[in-house]
Amino acid sequence: MGSNIPLFPEAASAIAPDVDHLALFLLAVAAFFSVAIFATIFYFAIRYRRRSDRELPHVQHGGMLLEILWSVIPFAITMVMFTWGARLYFQESRPPDNSLPIYVVGKQWMWKIEHIEGQREINELHIPVGRAVKLTMTSEDVIHSFFVPAFRTKSDVVPGKYSTEWFTATKPGKYHLFCAEYCGNRHSGMIGWVYAMEPQDYENWLNSNPPPSTMAESGGKLFNGMGCPACHKPDGTGRCPSLVGLYGSTVHLAGGNTVVADEAYIRESILEPQAKIVAGYGSLMPTYKGQVTEEDLVQLVEYIKWLGDKSQGNKPAPGTQGEPLTIPELRGK
Repeated sequence: MGSNIPLFPEAASAIAPDVDHLALFLLAVAAFFSVAIFATIFYFAIRYRRRSDRELPHVQHGGMLLEILWSVIPFAITMVMFTWGARLYFQESRPPDNSLPIYVVGKQWMWKIEHIEGQREINELHIPVGRAVKLTMTSEDVIHSFFVPAFRTKSDVVPGKYSTEWFTATKPGKYHLFCAEYCGNRHSGMIGWVYAMEPQDYENWLNSNPPPSTMAESGGKLFNGMGCPACHKPDGTGRCPSLVGLYGSTVHLAGGNTVVADEAYIRESILEPQAKIVAGYGSLMPTYKGQVTEEDLVQLVEYIKWLGDKSQGNKPAPGTQGEPLTIPELRGK
């Protein structure tokens, strides 16, 4: 029966074998030195025990070679551990440029997931096999942790900021999703499933229940309904800077500093517009803290990213046509 119990969960992502190999190396080193140290202790306790009251131990000075060996060898082993672990860390912290973006919002006690095509899920995540998936995550309340054991990936989901996690599923299947950070009295129930699907099956799933709008379109409607185009004019003639081409660019700030316009910068600019003022513009923008939810924010982020996609050419921006919609009207849909 014991042969049916695996040492590790199923390895179902591209990085999982590398993580397992490092874990096995660490276990092997720990086991080897544990056995060696305890064996040496028992040997010395027996071999050099005091046999009579008059017996005095022989004091030996020197042993420089021995001291060098027991310093250099552990140092070399720890450097192997550090280098190996650092390589995996940097590999896991840098998603490929062509990753499939998916947004995750943690909330006591559920995972709310939205695809850029507009599909929404709760406690379920559908992904294609063989393609890198990048999760952009935040929390509405307390710290959570998005953990998929089969993928060997785990990342804290922190309120007030965005964290990222990425993986490439290698096997179709259904895999456990957990919150790995205690987040309240129903923490143990904050679980779900990740469905890794063949690419064609994933496309069929996307098309089986098409949403009324994509994330960028929903963000465009919200952007229009909040009256943002009145100040953020596409040609840059408004009272606030143009957002066309903003995402991923370097923004020059008042005071001479610069910042890269990523998801975190866009989010902060919506909620804390006075934190980083663009050079050449005044502190005119009001805060929208308390007026937009985390789900609204990720839709706005996706819309602004859409504005920065040069491949869109002169295609009309989604959600900016027709009469403006108010925030209550948007939330009522």
